[in-house]
Amino acid sequence: EQLESIKLWTLLVLGLLLPSCLSQTTPSNSASPSVTPSPTAQADRLLVRLSGYPRKHNEGRVELFHKGEWGTICDDDFSIKNANVLCRQLGFVEATGWTHSAKYGKGQGKIWLDNVNCNGGEKSVENCQSRGWGNSDCTHDEDAGVVCKDERIPGFVDSNVIEVMDETKIEAVRLRPVVSTAKRKRPVTEGVVEVRYKDGWAQVCDVGWTVKNTRVVCGMLGFPHERKVNKNFYKLYLERQKSFYYVHSVACTGTEVHLAACPLEFNKPNSTFSCGGSAAVVSCMPGPLFMQNTGLKKKLKTSSNVRLKGGARVGEGRVEVLKGSEWGTVCDDRWNLQSASVVCRELGFGCAKEALTGARMGQGMGPIYMNEVKCVGTEKSIWNCPFKNITSEDCQHLEDAAVRCNVPYLGLENSIRLTGGRTRYEGRVELLLSDANHTESWGLICGEGWTSTEATVACRQLGLGYANQANQETWYWDSSNVTEMVLSGVKCTGSEMSLSQCQHHKIVSCQRAAAKFAAGVICSESDDFAFYSSYLHNSDCVHRGQASLHMLYCAAEEDCLSKSASQANWPYGHRRLLRFSSQINNIGRADFRPKAGRHSWVWHACHGHYHSMDIFTHYDLLNSNGTKVAEGHKASFCLEDTDCQEGVSKRYECANFGDQGITVGCWDLYRHDIDCQWIDITDVKPGNYILQIVINPNHEVAESDFSNNAMKCNCKYDGHRIWLHNCHTGDAFSDEAEKKFEKYPGQTSNKIS
Repeated sequence: EQLESIKLWTLLVLGLLLPSCLSQTTPSNSASPSVTPSPTAQADRLLVRLSGYPRKHNEGRVELFHKGEWGTICDDDFSIKNANVLCRQLGFVEATGWTHSAKYGKGQGKIWLDNVNCNGGEKSVENCQSRGWGNSDCTHDEDAGVVCKDERIPGFVDSNVIEVMDETKIEAVRLRPVVSTAKRKRPVTEGVVEVRYKDGWAQVCDVGWTVKNTRVVCGMLGFPHERKVNKNFYKLYLERQKSFYYVHSVACTGTEVHLAACPLEFNKPNSTFSCGGSAAVVSCMPGPLFMQNTGLKKKLKTSSNVRLKGGARVGEGRVEVLKGSEWGTVCDDRWNLQSASVVCRELGFGCAKEALTGARMGQGMGPIYMNEVKCVGTEKSIWNCPFKNITSEDCQHLEDAAVRCNVPYLGLENSIRLTGGRTRYEGRVELLLSDANHTESWGLICGEGWTSTEATVACRQLGLGYANQANQETWYWDSSNVTEMVLSGVKCTGSEMSLSQCQHHKIVSCQRAAAKFAAGVICSESDDFAFYSSYLHNSDCVHRGQASLHMLYCAAEEDCLSKSASQANWPYGHRRLLRFSSQINNIGRADFRPKAGRHSWVWHACHGHYHSMDIFTHYDLLNSNGTKVAEGHKASFCLEDTDCQEGVSKRYECANFGDQGITVGCWDLYRHDIDCQWIDITDVKPGNYILQIVINPNHEVAESDFSNNAMKCNCKYDGHRIWLHNCHTGDAFSDEAEKKFEKYPGQTSNKIS
């Protein structure tokens, strides 16, 4: 059973063993249907259909047939109860969500209903309260849509789903290169525009073709910009071709996210249409990530104050914007495809294929900077769009906006496969390589050093979402006759699009070269293992605590003291300890469970319970050169629900070999008086330092993003007390955070290498 996304939020409270002076701080127009179904056979009942683009069969803009005319519903006061009524009318069991702001494109004609208020039990939406038929103060920018559960009502034979019966509907568009060398290259950036027609492809007449049309086509194919094309180069080729012009007129405004949303005129059957020109040809400019020309890459810089976080695939994620030196999120009120497309293009992708609401790509941290963003679609940056500044009362991180962008097709999934797994989401990783003679063959990856980071890249290349697990042994997936190791020493940063972009040995070197020790993965379409770290910081001062050695035998057993402790005169003497508490909140949508199964948990007699995870947290004190001068760590970890939000029950506890984990809405509290919640600073001299905390440092638990697991603070120690200031949470290793540590009183540079 697949898990939903997991988000852990770690709250660090710097504390003391002894009394201290620590202060607590707290889419554009869709193609309109050209055929109106006749409702005469069902004149006594309201007809409902789903329309718009892009969408699946169980979602779309809601359209009602009333008084011989199709119209829409305004999103004012719309609710999930309304959506439930409409989905049942459409033959589905229930609704899973609803959309606002014409997510599936703007409808046409009447807006039949406004301020609809259903109680959820009505047989038809016409039985719900509203302002009455045709009485609305809305525009089609506010057309409502529904997302229905893809499960039909048993016995629902006479379907009320009236599809848009329009054969002239553009679903797929491609560029067909004409130069043989270009045909082999990925991505294809230039060629003849073709649209899918029946079982083949047809051309578009270029008479009246504009740069706005080109912009839309490029955006659909994952490219942020268009460029001029040499028509003379194609003229001779096109004259030799017998082209079938399925589309003879396109009139895009340039802000559409799909060619189907542009006004189109089609070549009707048996017509005597003659193009009068030739086939439309388009040339697109790829973003830096997809460009092979390194010289152009430097010229084409993407935005430095907008980014995507938390997505499993390239070109998707939660939208985050930079203001000053702190990253924040965007509230999803009125979030639509036009605004999402501006974000996508400024990051070097095409237009948006989805504008996601409700923190679908995880909850962010820190401030929420924007609300009700209203981009036209031509802006260079989301910062150029009108938006509202908000207060914490207006929005919460449960409403963080996200996007899925169109990205160029690279075919990376064709050179990797999984074998032996029970489902397509798991198995031994095999790569397709070609030798000097261009002979292709499949091979294995050495499992040594294979971690969650490499597994993340493999799952991304496969198009299978997040990495749930990295496997260094795969004897239980032995179903393939592939036995040769072709890659070893794979080392990824986690951001690569394919394993070929990761570092690896030039010559295969694998100590355990048998196939059963090949690398494997378990991917998950919906998991998002991400630790979000935030801490209470900027405390006025922190006393060092002293602990007698006779009280530290358990800590020594877990290696939680500095190396000099082994030469101490046990059990006499003391150690100086910088202590703190940590609170790990699960603010995700699924319980967090340790990676290891119960059979491998370790009993610690000193502490009287089983530890389910190895090294979970590193605590380090660094000097100005980034060198460790003192360290601590959670050598092992016991996970349980210490307390929960109102209405949430505890499920996990460590006592009596109980089940371990953290329930959604609960947190695990480790007080400062527990062993190993410290840094041993016995050997540290007075001076200026950096306190650095890193969660999940060895990537034992798979995550979608490992960059936000740290906190850093400037730290001043006078031999008796420690002051912390200038703390940076979340992306503590980002360029913005590094700049904050370059200079502070008493130190010329504090940049960590």
